[in-house]
Amino acid sequence: MSRRRMLSSSAAGLMAAGLPAWFAVEAEAMEREQEAKGQKKFDANSQINIGLIGPGGSRGGFRQGLGDTMHAAGKPGVKIVAVCDVDALHKTEAANAFKLDMKDAYKDYRELLARKDIDAVVIGTPDHWHTIIATAAMKSGKDVYCEKPLTLTIDEGKRLVKMQKATGRVFQTGSQQRSDGRFRLACELVRNGRIGKIKTVTCHLPGGNVGGPFEVKQVPADLDFDFWLGPAPAQDYVVERTHGSFRHWLDYSGGMLTDWGAHHHDIAQWGLGMDASGPIGVYSYGRGAKIGDNCYNAFPEFDVYFTYPGGITMHSTNQGENGVEFEGEGGTIFVSRGTIRSSDPALIEDALPSNATRLYASNDHMQNFIDCIRDRKLPICNVEVGHRSVSVCHLANISLRCGGRKLEWNPVTELFPKDKEAQSMVARAPRKTPYF
Repeated sequence: MSRRRMLSSSAAGLMAAGLPAWFAVEAEAMEREQEAKGQKKFDANSQINIGLIGPGGSRGGFRQGLGDTMHAAGKPGVKIVAVCDVDALHKTEAANAFKLDMKDAYKDYRELLARKDIDAVVIGTPDHWHTIIATAAMKSGKDVYCEKPLTLTIDEGKRLVKMQKATGRVFQTGSQQRSDGRFRLACELVRNGRIGKIKTVTCHLPGGNVGGPFEVKQVPADLDFDFWLGPAPAQDYVVERTHGSFRHWLDYSGGMLTDWGAHHHDIAQWGLGMDASGPIGVYSYGRGAKIGDNCYNAFPEFDVYFTYPGGITMHSTNQGENGVEFEGEGGTIFVSRGTIRSSDPALIEDALPSNATRLYASNDHMQNFIDCIRDRKLPICNVEVGHRSVSVCHLANISLRCGGRKLEWNPVTELFPKDKEAQSMVARAPRKTPYF
């Protein structure tokens, strides 16, 4: 074990990372227990074989699927046996990364899913492909780790939840902040009334990109752009539509409101105890969107206000320090990937009582997925959680597209009961193609 690893595993290291002593000791004990469990020897019969669909790569710098799968490959008893990408360059890069023969590298995800020796898949494609591939994977008997944002529409999430229940597959959404001790601590403190009755939750997200109109170009010979588009509308090839910048187009994603919003809205709902529910209303103000063909069209600047039961307001904005702030009648707690702090240090430093509500604990998001494949338990960010968290993001974009007017939302029926225009945006009809 390296010195750096020893420090990060010790209570002192966790305290240096901003966690209070009482929580750091708990986290260290749990981490050591999980580490010992992970060192178990697995024979060939218990090996988990994983296929990666949509690794990303050097063209565009989008490597989310590849990074998480590399992490999985380092787990005892796990082997990466196949990769798939419609970009031949990225397919080759991924095959080389896992030292695979090119016969195990596919362009068509259906060929990978047809393999009987694959137990689970990691889906790292652009968002508009997530639901189609995840559904096909579950139908083929595979467990699924799907990167966030989980879906392109609210209706897609409802269908994924239904399919998971029908098939019983293990489904982990890649919202890895749930496996970060800072975020769990913040949510446990909030859930146990440490800052009193919650008034407001503010999700500070990055702003989006503005650009275009972009030049139409010749499709690279090693990219099947029509397959890349898949269910999305047919388009001429524009470099900026693909790979890392796809997230700024509403045909494929939802801007920063879904990209970072999927992370921070997830934590906000965890802290509020709303994992199986959501807001009951939304209104918004959007700025800076560029109008025109071949322009980024997700809102780069925004202030979105959600109403939750009990008079709680959640505010999502591109202003302020990246992170989530809970404000209650007795103080505030701010948490991000780099820090956790409060209006009064005692709010964090004082240990929770023995009878406090404690939340699902994971120190390693991918290890949690692997463990759940073996014991068939629900992972920390299961499909219902992933669906409900990204639904908040979709509600924000629907509100912005409707001019920001106040919309009533029913989280039980998952419908807009009084607005036909908003309701028409809950689902999208896919383009007819031979790819699914």
